[in-house]
Amino acid sequence: MRDFEHEKVKRPTPFKSRQKFAAEAELPAVQSLQETEEDVVLNLSLRPKRLSEFVGQKEIIDNLNICLSAAGQRKEPLEHTLFSGPPGLGKTCLAHIIAHEMHGKITATSGPAIDKAGDLIGILTNLERGDILFIDEIHRLSKTVEEFLYPAMEDFNIDFVIDKGPYAKTIKFHLKPFTLVGATTRVGLLASPMRSRFGIFYHLEFYGVNDLTEIIRRSARILGVRIEDDAAVEIARRARGTPRIANRLLRRVRDYAQVSQKTVIEHLLAVQALDDLRTDKAGLDVMDRKVLTTIMETYDGGPVGIESLAATLNEEPDTIVDTIEPFLLKAGYLKRTSRGRMATRMAYEHFGLPYKDKQSE
Repeated sequence: MRDFEHEKVKRPTPFKSRQKFAAEAELPAVQSLQETEEDVVLNLSLRPKRLSEFVGQKEIIDNLNICLSAAGQRKEPLEHTLFSGPPGLGKTCLAHIIAHEMHGKITATSGPAIDKAGDLIGILTNLERGDILFIDEIHRLSKTVEEFLYPAMEDFNIDFVIDKGPYAKTIKFHLKPFTLVGATTRVGLLASPMRSRFGIFYHLEFYGVNDLTEIIRRSARILGVRIEDDAAVEIARRARGTPRIANRLLRRVRDYAQVSQKTVIEHLLAVQALDDLRTDKAGLDVMDRKVLTTIMETYDGGPVGIESLAATLNEEPDTIVDTIEPFLLKAGYLKRTSRGRMATRMAYEHFGLPYKDKQSE
């Protein structure tokens, strides 16, 4: 248990009325729709707009810079590009950077949003030469839509059938050369013919503490917040190797500092705010701990199948596989076996529980 007796940070009282809370913090009592929209714009503004501003993933950035420079010298669109990796590592950000560097317009959509092949016709025919079509969660495209994209990616043509039976006709649309940028969290679910049509393929890895610290410093400058170096490092350590989470934690710590009437985010304040957000020193949040403790306590450390684990947690299996598991696997708290998921010795030590090696039984 932490002792707050000697800590001098002013902590907000949890049961104040909204009006009194806002008055003390010198904030408006009612949040307007305009402020909500501004918050969305603010979130987007934290994204770098150029490759030179992008922090981390150095090998990918260097290679992508070469590809962009070569395509620019040839005055050709960039080859179709596929980014894979866990959520929040910068796949969408890189798609927007590509559009900016190639001086093209970006049209963004997602796999689940494209229901029928015909939905793509309007999008594809409105693309100009060098424009970017960004499809998030591209692994969730239906097979029909995937096959519809093949000629568009290879020959910049699409064939569309109208009417049925003896009145069926094929209409050919000629497209202007464009770049398809796909993003996926589960590249294994992408059909092999689709994968083979991407000329550039990169897998994004989790970020190190140093890179995340630099990202937090940059975001703090954009937000107009002063932050001490050790406070930035503390947030980076708890960000699960993910820039999106690092920026989210920074904004919440900023709120905490504002309500506590602090002009600088200090280390002690950052620790208190992150503890209150229930993000521990290893970066594990509530759901991470719930997954690990369920495996250790309910299933005696595992192995347990993903379906059984999801049912116990009342969560979707895809949520666990896509959002929670990648970091736990990378950090060494969880391992996959042919029989299911198992908690590692590190997980037991993190929770202060005795570890029993089942492989030695």
